[in-house]
Amino acid sequence: MTNDDILLVDDDPGSIQLMGRILSGVANLRFATSGEDALRLAGASVPDLMLLDTEMPGLSGFETCRALKADPALTDVPVIFVTSHGEPAFEVSGFELGAADFIAKPVSAPLLLARVKTQLRVKHMADQLRHIATMDVLTGVANRRRFDEALELEWQRRLRSGDPLSLLMIDVDHFKLFNDRYGHPAGDACLRSVAQALRGTSARPADLVARYGGEEFAILLPHTACDGAEHVAHCVLGAIEALAIGHEGSSTAPHVTVSVGIGCYDEDAGGAPQPGQSRNGSDLRPCRFPIDLVKAADEALYAAKNNGRAQARLLDVANVDAPHLARDIAPRG
Repeated sequence: MTNDDILLVDDDPGSIQLMGRILSGVANLRFATSGEDALRLAGASVPDLMLLDTEMPGLSGFETCRALKADPALTDVPVIFVTSHGEPAFEVSGFELGAADFIAKPVSAPLLLARVKTQLRVKHMADQLRHIATMDVLTGVANRRRFDEALELEWQRRLRSGDPLSLLMIDVDHFKLFNDRYGHPAGDACLRSVAQALRGTSARPADLVARYGGEEFAILLPHTACDGAEHVAHCVLGAIEALAIGHEGSSTAPHVTVSVGIGCYDEDAGGAPQPGQSRNGSDLRPCRFPIDLVKAADEALYAAKNNGRAQARLLDVANVDAPHLARDIAPRG
């Protein structure tokens, strides 16, 4: 069995059992008997393919597909409609919603297998192309485009869940001097080593390490409060120090170091208000997330560099207009 995940959606348990038997061994199979359940299961774990009955009580197949395609996290999931309708206009409506294919009821086992395998192959190729398009060629981590997409997506999730969200901005100290002294090939090798070290500090699947630009990197930490972000920052400082890459031109240390700025949104810690509200309930400008999160991390990074480099500072989004409030992170416990 592959690692592919298929979500079968039909209000008729008999149809689900039939398709389940046919597709047994092709992929991991999950089941839903309503559009509402399908969206919930897809949101919890994004499937590689959805087989969707068009006629169901509650949310119809078309309505379910429309909701799926409207969600940025689920819009790329291919949908095969399973239907007893064969009218051209019906299929056109489905394709206009973003369907990948149609399968007629009663289901033919060879046809179902062939079309499912075809859509899984297409999905794999699309995923590979998407990965290439969003990867930084030099370092192998995510590029700026991927970071911007992920930040927007995680912010939308945060709006729904209220979970904390943190961002680390990381700058290689005195990198121009490193390039001038050792040459650009050595500088490229240094950036690759730093990128891999950063990857090792953020092991959760949802965490994202990206090259933000030049010698600057970012680590996006969903569902992470300020104390968790501080822990990752400690790990970042330690991991780069452990690389022990010589840097004789640095006035900070004889080896490569980084400065870290932490931007944090944590409602439980008294973070910033929701978009559209003022920070103190008066006439201050509204929050502009996710812009404010980036700005908070960037201002904290500036404070870390301005106070000697090779250290981390934290600024809550609530204080993004008061960068002097950026504080040293707590010592490692």
